[in-house]
Amino acid sequence: MTEPWDAAAPEAAPASPSGLRPLPGLDRAALRALAQGMQQPAFRGDQLYEGLYAQRHGDWEAFTNLPKGFRERLGLESSLEALELLESHPSADGSTKHAFRLFDGHLIEGVHMPYGDRTTLCLSSQVGCAMGCTFCATGQMGILRNLTVGEILGQVIAMLRHHRHPVGRTPVNLVFMGMGEPLHNFDHLLAAFRILTDPGAFAIPPWRITVSTSGLVPGIQRLAACSPRPRLALSLNATTDAARSRIMPVNRVWGLEALAEVLAAFPLERQERITIEYVLLKGVSDAPQDGTRLAAFARRFPSKVNLIPFNPHEGSGFEPPDEARIDALCAQLVRAGVPVSVRRSRGQDISGACGQLVRGKTRQKPIPT
Repeated sequence: MTEPWDAAAPEAAPASPSGLRPLPGLDRAALRALAQGMQQPAFRGDQLYEGLYAQRHGDWEAFTNLPKGFRERLGLESSLEALELLESHPSADGSTKHAFRLFDGHLIEGVHMPYGDRTTLCLSSQVGCAMGCTFCATGQMGILRNLTVGEILGQVIAMLRHHRHPVGRTPVNLVFMGMGEPLHNFDHLLAAFRILTDPGAFAIPPWRITVSTSGLVPGIQRLAACSPRPRLALSLNATTDAARSRIMPVNRVWGLEALAEVLAAFPLERQERITIEYVLLKGVSDAPQDGTRLAAFARRFPSKVNLIPFNPHEGSGFEPPDEARIDALCAQLVRAGVPVSVRRSRGQDISGACGQLVRGKTRQKPIPT
């Protein structure tokens, strides 16, 4: 039987409605080649690279170190945008859910979450998702296509610009926990990661970037071979193969033992831990026996557990446990010596919390940002 994640997700090469070539997504070498193709010295490509990613310039006039004629030609042939920030919905908790329209009309979502001493951006990696997790709204969309490198980076650029994030100030954390299975779009994810961590571009330390997977074992193995690489999180959500296979079809191919083995072999830096994300589903994954099995699984490799009460969405059929059950599970893990925290997802009132992001084609009139 062929599973939807066995093959690469459908690719698209979206063209800007204006016909201009989007520059986000191009690496330093590509921008140097672009400059030389326009009869400019290669170092002009370095200046483009820095202005695009390190300074996050939003118009060509801001590239004051480029010759005027070069800027004018770039403005006629190239675009500084890879997507359009279509809607912004603020939450009472301070987070903001953003909807982005891609050039082919598809919509994706990302979330900006300020924490005072840092900012966290939740990013999407695909339009839809092939994993089919039954508790996740995105999983019910199916897979439409991978995001390009430029569309991944474009979310970061657009959110930092929109929230007037000062260049070079306030640490930024990135979590690939939005729409899609990041390791199903591995090549574009890694290419974006290299630009995000480049000191000459976004300069985000690798340890501030986390990739969450539903358990795509070949992708975990590929990530293990990368250096540097982002931190890894596993979305576990059940403690028996029977239960996990019912809610997460990927488990029918790579069960709990296969996951434990690949994570035990994953190379970790000193004091680094793999995060186990565990969505608490009432009557499905919240029994005392689940706590015992979760603790045993977590002790097989350096890890920490995030208990995440389920975020309801229409038609899911699931509910979160009551607070007493959540507290009991947390205390059970503490007694077992497992580092644990309860993660209260931001943006629930705007459907921006974990498992609530879902978009397709544009259907509504755009809301001004």
